[in-house]
Amino acid sequence: MALPGTSAPNWSANSLLGSLCPDDIALLATHLSPWLGESGAALYAPGDHVGTVYFPCGPSLVSYRVMLDDGRGVETALVGREGAVGGIVSQGRLPAYAHALVQFPGLFYRMGTRQLELAKISSPTLRLQFARYADCMVAQVFQSVACNAAHTIEQRAAKWLIAALDRTGDGDVPMTQEQLASMLGVGRSYISRVVQNMKARGVLETRRGAVKVHDLSELRRLSCRCNETVRRHFDDVLKGVYPSEDGSRTQAGLPRWGTEVSGRIT
Repeated sequence: MALPGTSAPNWSANSLLGSLCPDDIALLATHLSPWLGESGAALYAPGDHVGTVYFPCGPSLVSYRVMLDDGRGVETALVGREGAVGGIVSQGRLPAYAHALVQFPGLFYRMGTRQLELAKISSPTLRLQFARYADCMVAQVFQSVACNAAHTIEQRAAKWLIAALDRTGDGDVPMTQEQLASMLGVGRSYISRVVQNMKARGVLETRRGAVKVHDLSELRRLSCRCNETVRRHFDDVLKGVYPSEDGSRTQAGLPRWGTEVSGRIT
């Protein structure tokens, strides 16, 4: 993956870009520019004009959150290297509905929504690929609604950690317990009990500013099956774009990770 000003860009650092045929990526390449997103950076707030499309690369991760009347924000979708943020479903012609925040920092490619729409008009194959991704994005939101309504906090916390680790490979997961509680729309005390229970089972170890997963299989057993459901739909519609179950990366060249993963949680 190329950092700004270093070498030629590696479009496959984002799996959606990497899935495009050479002619279609050529249509976008002149409009794509690298951008380093910092943790917590707001890409959009509700009502904002969506003028830019962001493609997360490598471990970069964006969270869509909907704010409730009581001030809580609940995560409705995660977008990592498998996709894009902004103007995909609405084609950039409508205001943003949810907050879009950089959850894990790193490299993004970005371009104007207007340029993307013009490219899609000129290429039926490009238009079809982004329509397929929009379908997958809507499916993920549907699954998130069902998950939030039906599954326990422990299941949802395990699901979120797995989804993050699937995208980051063997990298760090910069997530505090307070942030995780906010993502799930629950109080920090609930998350603290969940984390302590996972520690007691030997699933993970926490220390100052870090978490290490010792038993990925057990973490998957504690999780609901929502990640797998979303992955199956991605594979049906966009084979090979969604991160694989073991965290391997074929298109972007990220390494596999095993049953022990270092990360951060405080």
